[in-house]
Amino acid sequence: MHILIPYLHYIGIMTLVGSLISEHLILKPSIKKDQIKSLATIDLIYLLSAIVVLTTGILRWFVYGKGYDFYMSTPLFHIKLTLFIIIGILSIFPTIKILKWRKQVKHGQEPDITEKGVKKLLMFIRIELLLIAIIPLLAVLIARGS
Repeated sequence: MHILIPYLHYIGIMTLVGSLISEHLILKPSIKKDQIKSLATIDLIYLLSAIVVLTTGILRWFVYGKGYDFYMSTPLFHIKLTLFIIIGILSIFPTIKILKWRKQVKHGQEPDITEKGVKKLLMFIRIELLLIAIIPLLAVLIARGS
């Protein structure tokens, strides 16, 4: 388990980043109805990978890592955890919008996609990607005891 949990944690992180990049690449004002279904599936993969990252991260924090006291005494860990929470909160808006579009398509309606709305979603995704890019740096600094 001491090998499996960190491995699953890293796989979860890679899947999370890959799915977020995929959303960014697919999302455009001219998105087609069949792409909305793909986008919703990718967003589900994003959610599931975030759950894997969170679950394995908690297991590393309390059971398989350096110990609760080590992490709680490191301010960088608190920043890392806060960034993860912020990313989770930021992901709510795109998910709600994507699910709304998928529901509209499923009911034979034309999805209410506007260029302004897509740009807003892309902004959320880009901020998430930026914050995700900071987390590994914090992890390295924590591991080195900085």
